[in-house]
Amino acid sequence: MKYRTYAAVAEQREIASGIYSLWLTAEQIAGEARPGQFLSLYSRDDSRLLPRPISICEIDRAAGRLRVVYRVAGQGTEEFSRLLTGETLEVLGPLGNGFPLKKKNAFLIGGGIGIPPMVQLAKELREQAEIQIIAGYRDELFLTDELEAEGPLYIATEDGSAGTKGTVLDAIREHSLTADLIYACGPGPMLRALKTYAEERNMECYLSMEERMACGIGACLACVCKSAEVDGHTHVKNKRVCKDGPVFLSTEVEL
Repeated sequence: MKYRTYAAVAEQREIASGIYSLWLTAEQIAGEARPGQFLSLYSRDDSRLLPRPISICEIDRAAGRLRVVYRVAGQGTEEFSRLLTGETLEVLGPLGNGFPLKKKNAFLIGGGIGIPPMVQLAKELREQAEIQIIAGYRDELFLTDELEAEGPLYIATEDGSAGTKGTVLDAIREHSLTADLIYACGPGPMLRALKTYAEERNMECYLSMEERMACGIGACLACVCKSAEVDGHTHVKNKRVCKDGPVFLSTEVEL
């Protein structure tokens, strides 16, 4: 079930250049949320009609709080970055389908702003499966303490300033890592490479798609991706990322 409510800002801070960590108090949403789902955050400026979709990073169900980590990329997210403790923000969630939790040895792979969803996923998986976390950064690191607390962390950076120089797949190869299952979130080129990697090894692979969204609830068809099969809603080879995803089995989508 999803809820539209006003959430109170519990804490906000900048954790890297232009990257913000925001804790929101929203008991009903926190009680329902699962790893891989997202929230739609609404601007207080009436000229910005559409909400901004942001992945859930952590869930504190006992305290009724959720954490989102986002990059300032435009006027909407810049507005959110100025929120202070005690202020309120209109929120809709939890939205979308999250990651299925399976008892298999797994890679948890995040790239850039696709790293935050791996935190809650690692928290919920580590009690039932062996996990290895691979995080890919352009340069500046963030959320490494949270990830290292949940399992072994391997880092790749484009400039070689930390960990493996290159991509997340370069880090996997450098450390001779193996697993039976992949969970991933990140930019399109990374997801395409992981889809190919999984198919070559006959691995089960779940990809969280990063797409621009409008409504966030599947009504507007603004965030469709190409699917392998004909979709029952659109009757073409498309799936709605916000409603049918954002998490898809890699064989369900074409990248």
